[in-house]
Amino acid sequence: MTEKIERLKTLIIGSGPAGYTAAIYAARADLKPVLYTGMEPGGQLTTTTEVDNFPGYPEGIDGPTMMVQLQQQAERFGTEVRIGMATAVEFSDEVGGIHKITIDDSKVIEAETVIISTGATAKYLGIPSEQKLRGGGVSACAVCDGFFYKGQDVAIVGAGDTAAEEASYLANICKKVTMLVRKDHMRASKAMQHRVESLDNIEIRYNTEVDTVLGDQVVEGLRMVNNVTGEKEDISITGLFIAIGHKPNTDIFKGQLEMDETGYIVTKGKSTKTSKPGVFASGDVQDKEYRQAITAAGTGCMAALDAERYLATVESAEEVS
Repeated sequence: MTEKIERLKTLIIGSGPAGYTAAIYAARADLKPVLYTGMEPGGQLTTTTEVDNFPGYPEGIDGPTMMVQLQQQAERFGTEVRIGMATAVEFSDEVGGIHKITIDDSKVIEAETVIISTGATAKYLGIPSEQKLRGGGVSACAVCDGFFYKGQDVAIVGAGDTAAEEASYLANICKKVTMLVRKDHMRASKAMQHRVESLDNIEIRYNTEVDTVLGDQVVEGLRMVNNVTGEKEDISITGLFIAIGHKPNTDIFKGQLEMDETGYIVTKGKSTKTSKPGVFASGDVQDKEYRQAITAAGTGCMAALDAERYLATVESAEEVS
């Protein structure tokens, strides 16, 4: 049975750095935000052991602790954090219109503004040994975690521009980078291919895939398989980086908001405004370039400020009429 409809000034969907930062700013602006955490409270950082590159933590901090602290800060200013997932949306086309969001297929919320911070999910290979060692040397972000493998031998899986860029980044700090490319060629642009090929400590293995990630508690090696000959080979590494792409968590918004060809929400100019008035997007759900906790937090701040200004404009228009 459907629950009674609830009316809110600001609804935030998603609970990573973008969502919680939006909540902090929205609450301080007296927008009385309600935040729904989604299926993965805290977002991708809850699967990260150490965060060393977020300003303000000179000794570093583990991802789950950081997310708990962000939640506590948002709640201190009055944000109501709820466990639940948005399962359907109906966004208004009108300035000042009311947006309808269904939570867990039952509860309907009407909101004057909506901030979408549902993030993106890194794609993994899906093999058991990889999943077992996530956080123990298997990572989907070289920029985030590469520093921990300074001077060590690592491997990276992928063939596109992101994989080439991350391989180049790792080559600057690691002793050797083995790059596994599934086909007999790379998908990366010629410029990125040339950059990778020009670095002496990157070895590209074509027609090569991961057979098994070796190690019990942490990554100790990699068993590779040539998908043409079937030949297997073991190498010693301490870190494995998966760079085969991300999927933005935007399925429920399809047909409602403008997106690019890969499903990322399109925002206007340097703002967080989407194609619907009163709906804003922040974090990895609209950012396929940087995908860092600090940039997500920055756009969360922007979304809350955009929402505050939007509501002020709507209220001023209502007073005039």
